[in-house]
Amino acid sequence: MAPLNIAIIVGSTRPGRNGAAVAAWVHGRSTGRDGATYEVVDLEDTGLPLLDEGIPALVGQYEHQHTKVWAATVARFDGFVFVTPEYNHSTSPALLNALDYVYGEWNNKAVGFVSYGTSYGVRAVEHLRGVAGELQMADIRNQVRFALPSDFPDRVFTPGPEHDGQAEDLFDQLELWAGALRTIRS
Repeated sequence: MAPLNIAIIVGSTRPGRNGAAVAAWVHGRSTGRDGATYEVVDLEDTGLPLLDEGIPALVGQYEHQHTKVWAATVARFDGFVFVTPEYNHSTSPALLNALDYVYGEWNNKAVGFVSYGTSYGVRAVEHLRGVAGELQMADIRNQVRFALPSDFPDRVFTPGPEHDGQAEDLFDQLELWAGALRTIRS
């Protein structure tokens, strides 16, 4: 069977964001895994405006080209790692917007979380777990959490070695669930 395709989604588009560095770290830890191929997908590159589709995503009738491109991007993956900051006890508006754009393309796929913030981003992940459930995604338990400022001294992402094991646990569990859900989708 072909390796799983997993997207590492950079969930922030804010100027000066930390998400791209965190996603690059996640991607670096994922290289060399036998069961899956990981790819960074940066929401900054999608060009998605604030949700502008007139028909709810549940219907799957996308009007705009940017939505169709985003739908095709999401559809080609078996699972996801959402790299999310915590803004005001929630996730970033850019990530929530991207999730709301499409529906069926998320269904029956696994998702894991890598979060960061002054409280490790745990409240952002709590919020995302509810959204993932509504999108019929299976959210895995294992996650990686980074703290501001300890993992970002002088605003430079510098994670400690303890996070390597957390990432391995996340990948192992994510790949198990993504593989199981692949059989459901086929």
